[in-house]
Amino acid sequence: MYLTRLGGLLAAYQRRDPAARSKLEIFLLYPGVHALLWHRAAHWLYLRRRYFLARWISQHARNTTGIEIHPGATIGRRLVIDHGMGIVIGETAEIGDDCLLYQGVTLGGTGKDQGKRHPTLGNNVMVGSGARVLGPFKVGDNARIAAGAVVLREVPPGSTAVGVPARIVRLDGCPVYYADDVDQISVQDPVREELERLARQVEALERTVADGEKARRRQPA
Repeated sequence: MYLTRLGGLLAAYQRRDPAARSKLEIFLLYPGVHALLWHRAAHWLYLRRRYFLARWISQHARNTTGIEIHPGATIGRRLVIDHGMGIVIGETAEIGDDCLLYQGVTLGGTGKDQGKRHPTLGNNVMVGSGARVLGPFKVGDNARIAAGAVVLREVPPGSTAVGVPARIVRLDGCPVYYADDVDQISVQDPVREELERLARQVEALERTVADGEKARRRQPA
C-alpha cells in the first residue's frame, strides 16, 4: 500500500515536471517529495497526540527542504510541490488529491478565526507562485489560483482567482483543464482590463479635445 502510493506520487512528479529524468532522481533529490514523506510521519504522530515529536519532525523537514507543513495539516494523494521553497501550510489546512503547488504559496489563516483557520483545497487544484490563500473557506475542485493572487474568500469549482484581493474569473466556453495543463500566469484580470479600457477612452477624449482646439485656432478671426 505504502509503496503503491509512493509510486503514484513519483509518477505524478514525473508527469508534471518536464525536468524530471527518472523516478529515482525525484525520490532522492526533490525537496517536495521529502517534505511530504516527513509530513506523513509527523501527521501520524500528531493524530496520536505526540505533538512534540510531530513538531520536531516538521521543523526538521522545514530546515531541510524550505517547505513548512504543520503536522496537523491533512494532505491527499499525489500532491506535487514544484520547487517548494517558501511554501507554508497551516495546521487546519486540507488538500485534496492531485493538487499542484508552486514555490512561495501560503495556505494560512487570517489571525481572527478559531478552530478551523486555514483553507481547504478540493481535488486537482493549482496554486501559482507566491499566491496567498488565507482563511477557513474552500477552493473548489479543478480551480486555479494565479501567481501572486491573495485569496480571501471561497473559490467556486472550475474557476480562476486573479489579483489582490483575488476576483473570480470563469473560463468562457473552455473546458476545465487538468492541473498539468494550467498556465499559472496567462490569466486575465477583469479589473485591470476595465482600467486599461477606461485609460484608452480618456486618451481618445484628450486627443479629440486637442484636435478640436487646434482646428479652432486655425480658423480666421
